[in-house]
Amino acid sequence: MLHVLFVCTGNTCRSPMAKAIYAQKSAEYGISSAFSSAAIGFISESGVSKNAVLVCNEIGIDINDHIPRPIRERDIDITDIYVVMTEYHAETLMSIGVPREKIYILGGGIPDPYGSDLVTYRRCRKIIEESVDELCRLIKRKMEDGTLKVNDND
Repeated sequence: MLHVLFVCTGNTCRSPMAKAIYAQKSAEYGISSAFSSAAIGFISESGVSKNAVLVCNEIGIDINDHIPRPIRERDIDITDIYVVMTEYHAETLMSIGVPREKIYILGGGIPDPYGSDLVTYRRCRKIIEESVDELCRLIKRKMEDGTLKVNDND
């Protein structure tokens, strides 16, 4: 099975939103996959950003129960596609041994809305929605033409 890991700095805004939006869109595209999200940096004890929860609720997606977590050894063993929010995240993953060909920078880079107002979070969500749609089209095409390599470490 295809494993997709969404990665950002704190796992409180961008990656939880992207994971939840991917859950919805991948089903629309008929993509069967397991997916999760994680942080490469500091993990906030306060949980997911309230503004991230609010802007996802506006489109019928509930991320209120999301609990931020760091990347784990198990993630490295099973992940087929690392969906990161910035080049910095990609470089950090490569520094721990993740091959570049497994890393996808969502939308060419998603600005961090952490600590910003609802307007900024809405803009971020909109970019994520469009970028996840593009990601799903890419995954679907690669699955159909057999060029997506999926590991067997389930």
